[in-house]
Amino acid sequence: MKRNLPIWLTIVIALIAFAAGLFVDHHFLNPATKPDRRNPKVKAILELIAEEYVDPVNPGDLIEKSIPLILRGLDPHTSYFDAQSSKITRDHPDGVIPDIGAVLIIFNDTIHVECIVPAGPSDIAGILPGDCIVKIDGQPTANIKKTPSEVFKLLSGPDGSKLTLSVQRHGYPKILDFTVTRDRLVKKTIDSFYMLDKNTGYVKVNQFERNTYKEFVEALTKLQAQGAKRFMIDLRGNGGGYMEIAVLMANEFLPSGQAIVTVRGRHKKYDQTYKSDGKGAFQNTEVAVLIDEYSASASEIFAGALQDNDRALIVGRRSFGKGLVQNDFSLPDSSILRLAIARYYTPSGRCIQKNYKFHETSYYDNELLERLKHGELFNRDSIRIDKSQVFTTQHGRTVYGGGGIVPDCFVARDTAGITNYYIDVENAGLLQRFAFTYCEKNRATLEQMSDYKQFLRTTPIDNDIIKEFADYAADNGIVPRWYYINRSRDLILTKIKAIIAHDIFGPEGYSLIVNRNDSTVQTALKALNRHKAAFPITE
Repeated sequence: MKRNLPIWLTIVIALIAFAAGLFVDHHFLNPATKPDRRNPKVKAILELIAEEYVDPVNPGDLIEKSIPLILRGLDPHTSYFDAQSSKITRDHPDGVIPDIGAVLIIFNDTIHVECIVPAGPSDIAGILPGDCIVKIDGQPTANIKKTPSEVFKLLSGPDGSKLTLSVQRHGYPKILDFTVTRDRLVKKTIDSFYMLDKNTGYVKVNQFERNTYKEFVEALTKLQAQGAKRFMIDLRGNGGGYMEIAVLMANEFLPSGQAIVTVRGRHKKYDQTYKSDGKGAFQNTEVAVLIDEYSASASEIFAGALQDNDRALIVGRRSFGKGLVQNDFSLPDSSILRLAIARYYTPSGRCIQKNYKFHETSYYDNELLERLKHGELFNRDSIRIDKSQVFTTQHGRTVYGGGGIVPDCFVARDTAGITNYYIDVENAGLLQRFAFTYCEKNRATLEQMSDYKQFLRTTPIDNDIIKEFADYAADNGIVPRWYYINRSRDLILTKIKAIIAHDIFGPEGYSLIVNRNDSTVQTALKALNRHKAAFPITE
């Protein structure tokens, strides 16, 4: 065997052995023990490949393929981005792909939709959280390198351009195709803000990006000028973003010296507690925060800070449970290793991160599905609370750790009106397509309307819309079943009108119509009317 190794092999050995050392150090060694970056087994294997393997080996490919396999053994959110994708990676810390308005995670070589930006391109197209992307523009994802960087490259594109995503949806046997129109919607991270009633301002936050704090304060200030004495902050479906932005937003509601979030890592250099400075402009307003199972990361920091300080009423369902702090480490070729280096803890000491099992990413991937099967989304008593992790809020309320934020006021997932007919037309994307067709036929009239109220007053009567939609669906292969259509009537009408309003008036038009019948919004509004969010919250 030759002993003089080519330079590429020396580099491969160094890089792979270093990554292997990180892996071994994290899982098997005493924290004080340094990993051996000159792993003799790795070196021996690579020498054999270089000298004895039947085909020539591309060293770059060998490195790129090995790194994701090594990182898979760490946690679900540590990831690697090649040099070509490093800029978009830095700009979007929680994996959101702005062009399609979705947060994606890759588990077990499958691309999963984790969260959808409400009223964004994927939402409007009909894609749902939990969908698995199996084709991109007809190209099977099984044939591509399923790394974050490769997915970014395939899904990103110019505003207004279209792509077709084929998805596998849980409980539905057919592959579903959706046409997504790319739109960098998340440049504006406050989807909508308006007065729900004469006293209540509503703010929908879709992401915690660099500009979100400025947009947030501007929205609250404008609502206050319109008479808002209390606020409803909607974080449902918000997959997170920058921790610092969540801290700034929570600071607006807290008196001086209150803990907002604590970061603790393996090394003391990462440990830090963020506290309020007492300069917030909205310390005396009642606040309700809406969350669901897709609210993650920075959303959970914000909700947890206000809950543990008894400052806001948390309404909805248990949040996702993503509490790993990640740092971007630049590698010599400008690629990025996004490595989990610490965990978030709420002011009471709760860890936000839900459990994940070493080498069992399917467990983590299916956790939300397990919540559905277990009944947690429909019954508060079915929430799997870890009663060994008991914590106390500032004024003595009991809260639990173990992953995610459990709401103060639980609201079951609303299944009223969901029938097999509704599922079929939604899965086929017909509600969206019908709404777009309606807009195109009536655009000249619609664009002359001043607001959504005028739009609602002048739309055809509901019976005519339902009949026209049933005929449209029949032309597209969904047989009318009027018993089920009538049961789903309100849901179908709300969805169609909301999509039309989004097309004409933007995201705010969508929220204004959907929230009229939204059970979580209405529950929070009733609680605010009864002053359940008055500080300090005691129930």
